[in-house]
Amino acid sequence: MSLSTAFGNALSGLGAASRMSEVVASNLANALTEGYARRSVELSSLSVGGRGMGVRVDGIARHVNTALLAERRSAEGTLAGDAALAGALRGLEDDLGSTDAGTSLAARIQAVEEALVSASADPSSDTRLSQVMDSLGSMASTLNQGAATVQQRREEADASIATQVGDLNAALQGLAQLNVDIVRARAIGVDAAGLLDQQGVLLDKVATMVPIRQMERTGGAIALITPQGATLLDGSRAATVGFVASPTITGAMAYPDNLQGLTLNGKPVGGDDGVGALSGGSLGAAFVLRDETLPAVADTLDLLARDLLDRFADADPTLGASDAGLLTDAQGPASATTTSGLARRLAVNTAAAGDPTLLRDGLGASTPADPGDSTQIGRWIDALAESRPLTSGGSPGSSAALAAEFVSDIGARRLSAEQKETYSSARWSTLRSSELAGGVDSDQEAQMLLQIEKAYAANARVISALDNMMQTILEI
Repeated sequence: MSLSTAFGNALSGLGAASRMSEVVASNLANALTEGYARRSVELSSLSVGGRGMGVRVDGIARHVNTALLAERRSAEGTLAGDAALAGALRGLEDDLGSTDAGTSLAARIQAVEEALVSASADPSSDTRLSQVMDSLGSMASTLNQGAATVQQRREEADASIATQVGDLNAALQGLAQLNVDIVRARAIGVDAAGLLDQQGVLLDKVATMVPIRQMERTGGAIALITPQGATLLDGSRAATVGFVASPTITGAMAYPDNLQGLTLNGKPVGGDDGVGALSGGSLGAAFVLRDETLPAVADTLDLLARDLLDRFADADPTLGASDAGLLTDAQGPASATTTSGLARRLAVNTAAAGDPTLLRDGLGASTPADPGDSTQIGRWIDALAESRPLTSGGSPGSSAALAAEFVSDIGARRLSAEQKETYSSARWSTLRSSELAGGVDSDQEAQMLLQIEKAYAANARVISALDNMMQTILEI
């Protein structure tokens, strides 16, 4: 081996060691950086005419388990959807009141029954009659607030859809630009690992909103499609997801008549749920909340309000066919054709609120009853205790029992959603741990750094020895 060949070998070794130390330092510095994938230097032997000419740096390898990454992103989307539903149901259960705290509808109805029983023991007591009116007002207010809360949460779900659509479009546009940048970088021989890290971060963001499948394209670009086959990205072309938010949502509004669904490149996504081929993830969960879960709760509240209104009206023989009863639909009689929105409009009759003795006499009484007569109060009590079904074919129950069943159903839905969330979280956590296990290992990187240091020192010593040899030759 000539001195020049030995010198070239040593120089190439120093260059490789320098590049490797740079990569190891980057790995250690970004060990906790979200989206960063471990790098390593790819080396090969450099030879000319069968003679070793040192080492060549072929490039920087970015280590990613693509199959595991795809599974983790799928689990992340499922978890995002389950967490959104579970969180909304927890909030809704809190909003509708706790039975233990005496703030639920069932507790309010029980308070009315107790006040009526107390008044029946002394029907001449204006104080006890007033307590009945107060408890009726609290009961009606609980229904009003519950219906208003459900409407507010539907509006929040609709606003969440609009926000997520904006985020989704921004992420897809960013991925389209990264596709262009990655292809260009690889074409001119520039390391694209940093661009791929950015790509991974945006892919994670998209995957929480919409389930995706990634496909490779020429030059390092990617395409994204949903499991149902909708194309979101292909090279430099990003799809545009459209949505028009509804600032105010009433109980009668529903998709597709009054509420908007998604569009993809200006065309409806299809399906009867407004989200179609983009279902799944947190975006799909927002549609489920807006169009299924919350409307079902609102409908039940309206049915409970109608049940209460009818019970009190049926129990008062002094009322005419068109007279408003003790409970009213905005101070009027209930509609014979619809109950939509009744929970928000339910109110105590102002006549009874101004004259609590009408509880004893009846709302339409022409003459006052005997102050000691509790007959009408007994009718109110019996009406609340009567076993009736809330819907045709439903299980009958007292007014309080039907309300308690409603509260229990909300709790059961919340519990079921939390169980799904727990399972999804465990699956995601397992996959995430496996993914991180293949990431940057600080101990391993430190060991690699020691090896690099030894290799650098060895090559530097070779150069020093060659320098001494050259000096000796020149001194001859």
